[in-house]
Amino acid sequence: MSEKNESERMNPAQLVRTEAAALEALATRLEGPMAAGFERAVELIVRCGENNGRVVVTGMGKSGIIAQKIAATLSSTGSPALFLHPAEAVHGDLGVLMQGDVVVALSASGETEEILRLLAILKRKGDALVSFCCNLNSTLAQASDVALDCGVEREACGLNLAPTASTTAMLALGDALAIAVSVRKGFRAEDFAELHPGGKLGKRLAKVRDLMHAGEDVPVVAPGTPMTDVIYEMSSKKLGMTTVQEDGRLRGVISDGDLRRLLEREGGAALSRTAGEAMNAHPRTITWSELAARALAILEERKITSLVVLDDEERVVGVVHLHDLWGVEMI
Repeated sequence: MSEKNESERMNPAQLVRTEAAALEALATRLEGPMAAGFERAVELIVRCGENNGRVVVTGMGKSGIIAQKIAATLSSTGSPALFLHPAEAVHGDLGVLMQGDVVVALSASGETEEILRLLAILKRKGDALVSFCCNLNSTLAQASDVALDCGVEREACGLNLAPTASTTAMLALGDALAIAVSVRKGFRAEDFAELHPGGKLGKRLAKVRDLMHAGEDVPVVAPGTPMTDVIYEMSSKKLGMTTVQEDGRLRGVISDGDLRRLLEREGGAALSRTAGEAMNAHPRTITWSELAARALAILEERKITSLVVLDDEERVVGVVHLHDLWGVEMI
């Protein structure tokens, strides 16, 4: 092989362009001849979920690795899914299949022996079968309720052998299917948060009630409380503010800034004031069911450090401080 041909075969930019071309071709099919089949696959999975079924994704080799990722994406976007290894399936793992499941089978050739051995069992159980294939005339595609075309002009591999562009197309198609199903189900950011409680993503999607100070940690004074006692409450709770409440209802807020401005205006006479006379009677609040990212956005916008948290009946249930939101990204 000439040095020029070797260089062309190893050109990383060209390899990426080959995979990009495969995705463009897939997008064109999804807007045209494959649109109806894709919509049918979405309907099957949505209906499966409504009947408490699951999506079982299967594939061998590289396709199997893609199948595992698709199963994970489905599960994380509200469609319970699992990966079934086709070789292990015929040795007992078929027991995971339940009546009403949807099976999504990945095979570039559509002739993967381990998957074809499952067809009779799947048909007997009556589970719907969706396939991702590069050959719609293959045995698997022909046996499927819906066959989605992942065909590529060529693999990114210089030898046109190793699964590269085809597995990229499968991955993108799986992502598209999972997201289309989640949209059809009305899956919300709040639902996503429930499934992702850990790490940076979990904190970004946490609810205000998960991060707020509550109970005895909430600074509280009555409208008639003397300023000396107000200052003590603010200092002891270490949130740089206190709520002013009466009969369990928020009447106002006094922050460090409010106190500083009062002292600048009135000097020592400020200490003769009551909480009700010094408070901000129209403080910014947030409900406990809001996302923490929303609380951060309000604090940044208003250039304040704390928000009073109210429940659905507008009772004070906590205070969320800027420090509690470190690591949360605004949305």
